[in-house]
Formats: sequence, structure tokens, C-alpha cells
Amino acid sequence: MKLKFLGGAEVVGKMGLLLQNKGASLLLEYGMTASKPPQYPLAAPPVDMAFLTHSHLDHCGMLPWLCGKYDTEVVATPITIDVVELLVRDSLKIAGIEGYPKPFNQEDIQTLMRNFTPMTYGEIMDVGGFEIELHPAGHLPGATMYELRGDQTTLFTGDLHTCNMRLVWGAHPVKCDNLIIEGTYAGRTHPDRLKTEYALIEKVKEIVESGGRAILPCFAVGRTQEVMLLLKDLKYNMWVDGMGKTISRYYLDRPEYVRNEKALRAAKRRFREVRTPSDRRRARREAQVIVTTGGMLDGGPVLTYIEDVKNDPKSAILLTGFQVEDSNGSRLLSEGVINVQNVKEEIPHPVKIKCQVEMYSLSAHADHNELMDFINACDPEKVVLMHSDDRQPLAQDIEASGMEVILPMADEEFTL
Repeated sequence: MKLKFLGGAEVVGKMGLLLQNKGASLLLEYGMTASKPPQYPLAAPPVDMAFLTHSHLDHCGMLPWLCGKYDTEVVATPITIDVVELLVRDSLKIAGIEGYPKPFNQEDIQTLMRNFTPMTYGEIMDVGGFEIELHPAGHLPGATMYELRGDQTTLFTGDLHTCNMRLVWGAHPVKCDNLIIEGTYAGRTHPDRLKTEYALIEKVKEIVESGGRAILPCFAVGRTQEVMLLLKDLKYNMWVDGMGKTISRYYLDRPEYVRNEKALRAAKRRFREVRTPSDRRRARREAQVIVTTGGMLDGGPVLTYIEDVKNDPKSAILLTGFQVEDSNGSRLLSEGVINVQNVKEEIPHPVKIKCQVEMYSLSAHADHNELMDFINACDPEKVVLMHSDDRQPLAQDIEASGMEVILPMADEEFTL
């Protein structure tokens, strides 16, 4: 079979992998990077079918374009389908607000939603000369690895985590001849997860007990729910704001995709939800702990709450997710400022943040050592590394284990 990345090979984001086998063409993922300006994969040709691993925009964000242009059928888990609609509609709205060209329209989104074919773990589809089976990938509720069984067996991981998180169970290895695996954290290891969780909980307690407020900016999909589960047993006045509360409802509507439905329901009950402007005013007055979008401080309700605590040394902004270079979160960590744009101003201006700022790594990706353990357990002959800014450290360790490594670039055809 012949393969070509349309994006997401040598970079994290804008994923797309074109696969041709026995006269059939398949597309695995078709995303966009929500940078400023947004970055898109190469234009996809018509394909027989597309397969989506999960609902993050860097994997799904250009599927409306694909379906609007070619009327393509797209396979995904039911919970992934639910969340995708919310995210692609939101990305279209943000493009309008920020003045970027819109790569698709509302009709394209409607076409995508009509063209989704729901499948779940353990189900098998016969297409393109393959039996294709779905396996849990960890990472998010509904995140999927695709096993393609033909003359050889090929596993495409999408984004994966092998450790059990509070929201989802970790991924298990699948024996294969070819492994196409993400390498987001190639060359890097995560701190001990339980110690990080304990430190975050203790920091929240310290802040609240000293009379401050803890602001936890979170990504809506996955991270908001993980942090709510982490903090659900604290007896403080806690609120959740932003899109994350809608995602929580989606997850509870399909509890088979979460690790512990009872715990997630308890977390949802424990946090008061901001649903109206008056709720937000009340949260600003009363809340001791606020979990809110956006995770990189570039927009969303979080900026309102930061305005309230920016000069209070007793309060804290506690970051829990990766901060992309040039994001407000990255700027806050490196310079102690964020850029804020007032309604009457065209150019954002830097604002000094005097409250406490700390970072806690709660990544939903496998780190270098976890990836190596997973790769060795899959026992492939060939490993294709994708979705990574620096694949070399992982490639060296894989080759040292006796496997062939392929490091394709975007728009470069290779054969498996």
C-alpha cells in the first residue's frame, strides 16, 4: 500500500494521511491547526472513505471541507461525532470573529454530520482491501486506534495515552506488522502523574485557605472533565465555565466511553455551572475555584476571571495543558504578562500578571518511555512516526530495538 501525509507528519497538528490499497483510497484524519492564522493540510483528493480517531480540531477540523467538496463518508465513534459538530461550528465562528478566511460553511458542516458512520470499539468494517477494527486509544472518551488487517496488519494510533487517567482507561498494544504512531512527546517524559495530581490539589487548597481564588484554565474537550474529577472532593465554592460544561453533558449521555460514570456525575454536581451572564457575575463574586476555557488564555471566559485576580498575590492561575508558542499562556509563563484587547482597541496590549502562576502537566499523550513500551509490545517490523516536532530521539530508540523506522515528510509518498 502507498501512503502520503497531507499534514501532521513532521509537525504536531493539521493531521491527514492518505492511504491507497488495491485501487481504493482512504483518508485517516483531516484536521487544522488552530493557530493565528490557522494552518491547513494539503488539499485532499476524492477518497472512498475517511476515518477519524478523535474530536480535537487538529484531527477533525477540515472534514467539513472534505465532505462539502466530495460528499465523503466518515467513520468515527458516536461520542466523537457529537463533539466534532460543536467544535467545527465553533471554529467557523472564531474564524469570523478573528477575520480569517473561512475554509468551509454551515452547509458543509451539515453534510459532514449526515455523512458520519458511527462505529465503536471491537466493531469491524470491510473496506479498501482491509478488515478495519476499532480499539480504544486512551487520550479522550471515544478516541480510537484503527487496525487495518489485509496482506499485512497496520495499526494507526491517532493520539494515544497508555496510562489510566481519571476520565478514560489507557490504550493497550495491538500486535501488528506496521505501526503508524504519534510522537508528540518524543524525547520527553512526564513527571509522575499521581504526584502532579496531589501537588495540584494541595496548591488549590493552599490558595483558597489563604483567601485567594484558584483559576484553572482548561481545554474544553477532556481536560475540563479531568480537572473536575481531580477536584470533586474539595468542599469549596467551585464553578465551571465555557464549552467544557457542554462536553461533560455529552460524555454523560454516552457513559460507555468514560472510565467512571458515577465519578463524572459526582464531579458535575459538585461544580456550579455558569449558564447566564448573571451566573458569571455571581461566580466572579463568590467562586473560590474556577475551571474554565480557554486553556491557552487566548480567549474565552478565562480572561474575565484573570482580570479579577491579576493583582492579587493570594490568588493563582494554575495551568494544566500544553501552551503553544506565542499563546497568551506561553507568554504568561515566560514573561509574566498576557496580551489583552479592549473593545475600543485594535492592537492588544500587554498586562502584567501579579498573582501566582504555576504549571502542572496533566498531558493526555503518552511520553517517550510510554511510547517505547507500547511500540515494543506491538512488536511491528516497521514504525512510522508522525505528529511530532522532533522525531529523532524516538526514532533512535526504536532502531536500537531492531525495528525499521520511517520518518516521512508531508507530501512525500512511501510504501508499506
